[in-house]
Amino acid sequence: MCRVQFREATLGEHGYESGRLNLPFVGHSTFAKAPPVTDWDAIDADVAVLGAPFDSGTQYRPGARFGPRAIREASTLFSFGHGGAYDFEDDVVYLPKDEVTIVDIGDADIVHTDTLQSHDNIEIGVRKIIGAGALPLVLGGDHSVHIPCIRAFSDEDPVHIVHIDAHLDFVDERHGVRFGHGNPLRRASEMTHVTGMTQLGIRNVSSSNRTDYDDAREAGSDILSVRDVRRLGADGVLRRIPEGERYYVTIDIDGFDPSVAPGTGTPSHGGFLYYEVLEIMQGLSKQGDIVGIDLVEVAPDYDPPGITAMLAAQLLMNMLGFVFHERKMRAGD
Repeated sequence: MCRVQFREATLGEHGYESGRLNLPFVGHSTFAKAPPVTDWDAIDADVAVLGAPFDSGTQYRPGARFGPRAIREASTLFSFGHGGAYDFEDDVVYLPKDEVTIVDIGDADIVHTDTLQSHDNIEIGVRKIIGAGALPLVLGGDHSVHIPCIRAFSDEDPVHIVHIDAHLDFVDERHGVRFGHGNPLRRASEMTHVTGMTQLGIRNVSSSNRTDYDDAREAGSDILSVRDVRRLGADGVLRRIPEGERYYVTIDIDGFDPSVAPGTGTPSHGGFLYYEVLEIMQGLSKQGDIVGIDLVEVAPDYDPPGITAMLAAQLLMNMLGFVFHERKMRAGD
């Protein structure tokens, strides 16, 4: 029997490191190569990543059930050691390993054809993360998975939803469907712990009609198209979002332009570019506390080069860096 023993990384005689280099393509494909935690009652971390590989709520092209795996694999590119991630523009080391811990708790169990049971299983996972005092980062799945994610915050302090998407997702009911990927923000608006919504990137013809827009505004939503966001700039957009709130961020990857995110079921031209969203997220983390994130609708089979999953992983890693850096600044450390 062949036995392989790995050495701890140490500094050798000539200054070279020994031990494992642990390149992106080596090892287990967890999010950011974070340690896996399979016991949901033993979560002990600042961030816990949950996969929600459910796409039975789609109205057009399926495939987002493979999104969590694709995002996890893409995230390994951003998992190099170095003690954190240094950003020379901000002159900040984000996600220092001795300060911010991330674990990957795997996927919620999905029961094929059973939307309600699958959603319940996702909600259980998010509640376990919240109960452990960690920030839930949920990888979808279609956008219907936002419903159980935000429902899991019902026993927590209120949240303001910041929503990045091409589509309003405010359909009430169509042919008896109330929990599909066209319904999540409508369902969220009905929850008493949701105090308001800012919906960014909404554009073109979509599944929502004029009455849905009227209902969303009546429920307290501020709706901005991509062109609105560009006219206002990041600072102008942030001034419209209530300050000092607890924010829940839900990101549909089709909020981005399909030139940079083609791997999604319902692409819509005229979308955001990377830094447009990143700068808003960085500003948001400064003016309040982001307490939950889901990113949905990555469907890797429509994007053989994998740039959509890469964008998703890079955005999420940067967002986590911003969140915990700003928490540290507010704590005065």
